[in-house]
Amino acid sequence: MLELIDDIQRLCLTHRFETDIQKALDKFACFEKCYPVKNMSLHTVALHFRLLRQNAYVISQDVFRKFMSDRGEIIIKECCTGHEDLKDILSLYEASHLAYEGEDILDKAKKHTTEYLDNVLLEMDSSDNYEDMKELIRHSLDIPLHRRMLMLEARWYIELCKKKEGTNLTLLELAKLEFNMAQSVLQQDLKNTSWWWNNLGLAKELSFSRDRLVECFFWSVSLMFEPQFSSYRRGLTKVSSFITTIDDIYDIYGTMNELELFTDAVERWDINSIQSLPNYMKICFLALYNTINEMAYEFLRKHGYNIIPNLAKLWADMLKAFLKEARWSHNEYAPPTFSEYLDNAWRSVSGAVILVHTCYLLDDSTKKTLLQLMSNDRILQWPSIIFRLCNDLATSSEEIARGETTNSISCYMNDNGVSEEQARQHIECLIDEAWKKMNQELFLIAKDIVGSNAFVKSFLRSAINLARMAHCIYQSGDSHGTPNLESKKQVLALIVEPIIG
Repeated sequence: MLELIDDIQRLCLTHRFETDIQKALDKFACFEKCYPVKNMSLHTVALHFRLLRQNAYVISQDVFRKFMSDRGEIIIKECCTGHEDLKDILSLYEASHLAYEGEDILDKAKKHTTEYLDNVLLEMDSSDNYEDMKELIRHSLDIPLHRRMLMLEARWYIELCKKKEGTNLTLLELAKLEFNMAQSVLQQDLKNTSWWWNNLGLAKELSFSRDRLVECFFWSVSLMFEPQFSSYRRGLTKVSSFITTIDDIYDIYGTMNELELFTDAVERWDINSIQSLPNYMKICFLALYNTINEMAYEFLRKHGYNIIPNLAKLWADMLKAFLKEARWSHNEYAPPTFSEYLDNAWRSVSGAVILVHTCYLLDDSTKKTLLQLMSNDRILQWPSIIFRLCNDLATSSEEIARGETTNSISCYMNDNGVSEEQARQHIECLIDEAWKKMNQELFLIAKDIVGSNAFVKSFLRSAINLARMAHCIYQSGDSHGTPNLESKKQVLALIVEPIIG
């Protein structure tokens, strides 16, 4: 049953079996207190732990104590080449990425299983009969399951299941049909937003800025891929397109005086304030103003709550963070310390803007729930920190070569007198720590919100998916800033090419 639930979720079929999965996991949550641990394999316990925790059930790392040595380390066999043995280790590796801060058992498990699986891949002969297991191991070591973009993972897993022995062929057929149906909805969504973007004409008027509509749409799919969220994806693609365009104004085109005027105009959210702006900024401000006000109108019509002041402040806060970075880049101020940089950078990376708009674009929200969610900065902060640090890991080498200092790698190098490689290792550790904090706070935060419902679950899932999106986009370079062959393959696999056969 655990493996069936895992397959359903990896194949992005959860929304088809949500009630059944919850009933089964409710039973497993009680089962944890009395299950016969002595008779259960490491794979079973690790899978049980991962499924409960990733679905926001409370479960302790202590379930792994039976597998520990007297020295407090998870026991791994010296020679572990059989299929079942490798499944044990891989399951523990995946479970370890659901750790909370301070869970030393899972920290040790992650370290040991990573080292072991690395060695296994080196030692396995190409003639082994475990090709499906080797492919799973390579895939997981590249990016663990918990950090992967869900719909792309489903596409990859469908292809693996076609080759894997013991695959549930009925479930596989359903997954292929579901993927192709979802893809057809995505194609319509992209057509709709392409029509909007072309008619807006902003890319033509601001020819210096990046035209990244498809990449922005890819972001929205990363956060919510299910067919019923079409209006959400269209709205978020608009938001992301403006973020990209305005980011280019602050990064490469605007003078400091112009940037200060534009920031002030957005902060006041007053149409009369654009008189002092240059023409290209007038066009951008009016496009942003009209688009965001239209979203606010739709929200007011549906929910009776005016969100224009909230959205205006949200955009102004991000632009103030943009402006501070522009000042650093223009050498009006000394390069920031690492802590000063990160305090600003998690805001400038746009994660907060994306997630707050997510709150308003999801249809089932209430004013009370919105206020509770928005009063907790941690919901916005941890996904944004992961987003920012993944971005810096992908782009910092080129920036350092150009002499730029406004990124986490450079700031940490300057603060601590270390090499670029040491700084990158530290940033990777910070990403791991941010995931632990997000695991603990976001997965369980719904329990503290009065009237927690499907809306809260959808929002929290989108917050986690924002962090997953960052790993996907910046896995092999900056796929948003400079799309490469790999990113184009991802877009084709997700939006263009159906699954055949």
